[in-house]
Amino acid sequence: MSRLRSFGNAVRVPLALYVLFAGVYVAMLGGRVLENSPDDHYVHLANSFLHGRLDQGGNPPGRNDWACFDHELEEACPNGAFLFPPSQWDRYKFYVSFPPLPAVLLMPVVAVMGVDVPDRLVFALLAGLGPTSLYLLLRRLRILGHSRRSRGEDLLLTVSFGFGTVFFFSAVQGTVWFAAHVVSVPLACLFLGASVDARRPGLAGLAIGLLFLTRPTTALFGLFFVAEAFRVHADDARLGWLSTLRSLDMRPFVRSLCIFGLPAAACLGAALAMNQARFADPLVFGHEYLQIVWRTRIETWGLFNYHYVAKNLSVLLAGLPWLSRHEPHLLISGHGLALWVTTPTLLWALYPRERGVLYRPLALCVLLVAVADLMYQNSGWLQFGYRFANDYLPAVFVLLALTGQRFSGGFRALVLYAIAVNAFGAVTYDRVHRYYHVEPTQNVLFQPD
Repeated sequence: MSRLRSFGNAVRVPLALYVLFAGVYVAMLGGRVLENSPDDHYVHLANSFLHGRLDQGGNPPGRNDWACFDHELEEACPNGAFLFPPSQWDRYKFYVSFPPLPAVLLMPVVAVMGVDVPDRLVFALLAGLGPTSLYLLLRRLRILGHSRRSRGEDLLLTVSFGFGTVFFFSAVQGTVWFAAHVVSVPLACLFLGASVDARRPGLAGLAIGLLFLTRPTTALFGLFFVAEAFRVHADDARLGWLSTLRSLDMRPFVRSLCIFGLPAAACLGAALAMNQARFADPLVFGHEYLQIVWRTRIETWGLFNYHYVAKNLSVLLAGLPWLSRHEPHLLISGHGLALWVTTPTLLWALYPRERGVLYRPLALCVLLVAVADLMYQNSGWLQFGYRFANDYLPAVFVLLALTGQRFSGGFRALVLYAIAVNAFGAVTYDRVHRYYHVEPTQNVLFQPD
């Protein structure tokens, strides 16, 4: 009986949090709750998997971000071509080039309902796992002694994440770009929780592999597990990496890395095999073949390049709302608002009063993932706020818990501000179009003179 009571106490708060967040996200869908989103690529990919194929088996159901590959010439299809006669479907095949894990999760639902799945509802329900997982991670850090936050402070950070960041507007979209963020956040929390003290290397390796199959840049967080395994198997990692290298207990260290690496390698192998089957090259993931107006920039600079950093950094740091004397008096660029505008409380993570053993390696991983996103060929357009921050926001909230900074009245006031701003984004993005300035070339970052 005492064990059952203990289990009930352990799940009561997380269950209540899930009901709260999932309930709000579903309510925010309004009249769209039972709709297919217009860009339900993952639904169609799940349907393809269920029918034993990787391509769409014909022309795509839409014209937004579909990859087309010419299997005869083994190159991209003519850009802008979406309709081919059935006699050419074996040559010109359309694919979903986005990483496939969200589609795998949809397969049971698609198996029952077909492609008429209310994917907005499904992903809103899944989104409730994001902040709930963050709370479980923060609680675990507290139990293990890495965090000195109270349960109330953990709840404050959880609510701030769930309603006061770009995750809020991402959770209520359902479309392919945002669905991946919804799936990646609980996986990131699972990975971080399993990696702390290198306690669960197999689970950490599986989580990082699944993250790669959802949001590939987040795989850089795998270095956090390596750092943790090094720390726990060295005599005194506080003396520095080089000075403790000789004291490293190599056998359990290598064993942890192997256990971690096996499931991660299996996920990577599945992705490479899928690439080989689709594009005759294991290292080609398919975004190179997207039928999009700006494909020339990918052909010129690649998917990741320093060339993109200046533009993306401008969006991350300088995306401000446009003010006007004319209604609606406020406009948001299609590139979205800066991260500090939507969630200014994140700045607290930059000024820790104390640094535990987790802070530095985790901060380094956040930086690596952020830089990888900044080098990507897209700023996240279209968006309310810088949505790629979802890749590392769970880790930043862990950093907030580790800083030792007091959550003063000013911090709590900014949490309320962030909730109000992101609630506006959740209500208006892709619904109240008059608040958004969408310029199709993607070249207008700031308000014209």
